[in-house]
Amino acid sequence: MSDQNDMNTMVIDAYRTNGGVLGDDVAGGHFTGKRLVLLHHVGRVSGTERVTPLVAATDGDAYLVVGSMGGAPKDPVWVANVEEGPEVVTIEVGDQTLQARATVVRAPSAEWERLYGIWAEYWPDAKEYETHTDRKFPVIRLEPVA
Repeated sequence: MSDQNDMNTMVIDAYRTNGGVLGDDVAGGHFTGKRLVLLHHVGRVSGTERVTPLVAATDGDAYLVVGSMGGAPKDPVWVANVEEGPEVVTIEVGDQTLQARATVVRAPSAEWERLYGIWAEYWPDAKEYETHTDRKFPVIRLEPVA
């Protein structure tokens, strides 16, 4: 298991144990006070269900997550899984499990600018991530459905 998988497992376990609230004891306190969602997606090659913890800003009732991967040169695999998978995905927000319509928004577009701006303002690490790549990070809008 990679270090990233180990970190994700630790974050997911703490998230579920504490009703979606992460404290200073998880990931060095990096997520303290921030909203995360657990995004369920299916590997497009493996067919295996995966869960990825992601920092989430809000846009009305929707949640915004971004495929930044810390500024890596390529999108994280989960973005393609969402983009090529079913339109409706499962997310965990706090202690709730919801169905959400997933829309991948890519640059260049006015909507991408607006949504990425919301997320980058919420997650200050975005500015540092941008220094590592010329890639524009895809924004995934997760709109809960009834």
